[in-house]
Amino acid sequence: MPVKPSKRYRSAVQVADLSKQYPLAEAVEILSKFPKAKFDETIEVSFRLGVDPTAGDQMIRGTTPLPNGSGKKVRVLVFTDNVKAALDAGADHAGLQDMMAKINEGWLDFDVTIATTEAMKTVRTIARVLGPKGLMPNPKSGTVTDDIAAGVKAVKAGRVEFKMDKAANIGVGVGKRSFTSAQIVENVAAVLDAVGKAKPASFKGTYIKTVAISSSQSPSVHLVSTEYSKF
Repeated sequence: MPVKPSKRYRSAVQVADLSKQYPLAEAVEILSKFPKAKFDETIEVSFRLGVDPTAGDQMIRGTTPLPNGSGKKVRVLVFTDNVKAALDAGADHAGLQDMMAKINEGWLDFDVTIATTEAMKTVRTIARVLGPKGLMPNPKSGTVTDDIAAGVKAVKAGRVEFKMDKAANIGVGVGKRSFTSAQIVENVAAVLDAVGKAKPASFKGTYIKTVAISSSQSPSVHLVSTEYSKF
């Protein structure tokens, strides 16, 4: 028996034809007209890539600053022996052995971890805990750095990380429903550019197959390929 579309979906399809593809600015305008939830929903841009997720040289991962921030309060934990410097830089938590002990006991009240180069030698011992949750510091994402102040500032300001999953998909939060359409367009454009530039040099074929935007409780609006075909 077919599943009956939700009231929210039925309302959304009255705004636009969701089987079509739209230019970025128009897609964002359509999204802004969808029924809103009772909370400030996150806006996400989703990619379906054409790379082989099992090939080591085709793993897509990186970071990019969002021009208008993410709208999310980011809790930052810094692994360092210089606790005062990290806290003064704006970190929510800082330490090394004490923080690691808490994590091993199940504490995970943070969103991003940053580590100094020296601290990483010790932090690697809890990779089995942090890794599966996407919380392990990584040089490629800019979270292993000896410039703690700059690292914390970048994360707090809205730098986001993207990483391809096992099905060659990427999802990145690019703001909130409370953002203006212009802010969302700028943020999505920044992520499109960053993911596009992460294309492996050796890859041949269609790199980005589809791109869509959605909010936490809305259907997706697909972008026309001209928004990303240059990659």
